[in-house]
Amino acid sequence: MKNLSMTNSRAAGFTLLEILVVLAIIGLLAGLAISNSDKIFGQSQEAVAKVFVRDSLKTSLVRYRIDLGDYPSTAEGMQALLTAPAGKAERWHGPYIDAPGGHAPVDPWGEPYQYRYPGVKNKDSYDLFSKGPDKTEGTEDDVGNW
Repeated sequence: MKNLSMTNSRAAGFTLLEILVVLAIIGLLAGLAISNSDKIFGQSQEAVAKVFVRDSLKTSLVRYRIDLGDYPSTAEGMQALLTAPAGKAERWHGPYIDAPGGHAPVDPWGEPYQYRYPGVKNKDSYDLFSKGPDKTEGTEDDVGNW
């Protein structure tokens, strides 16, 4: 009977080797996650910019167009969604976006979104875009509504 209880107690716990293997695997996974975090967060910032440009601001610009008959001009810019442009206060029913401090929204890289109407890439509509992580307009990493 004594032999049987010793066998059960040995089977119930983990060996030092098993614990070390598990710790090594956890260490490898943590190392991979930390070394790839810039790629993971970089992709999520780009996704946020895409959603903002293609959906969130699109809704605000369409509401503005319904109320005033056209999109804001390039000169009026995104500020027209926050405050009534000169001579248009009677038809303006904004603000059309909720922006803290009354400032136009900025992209995930801290730069203001770029707006043009009429658009260069969208001839019959507007161009709305972020300059992307390199903060330079006209490069491959720009995130736009085209």
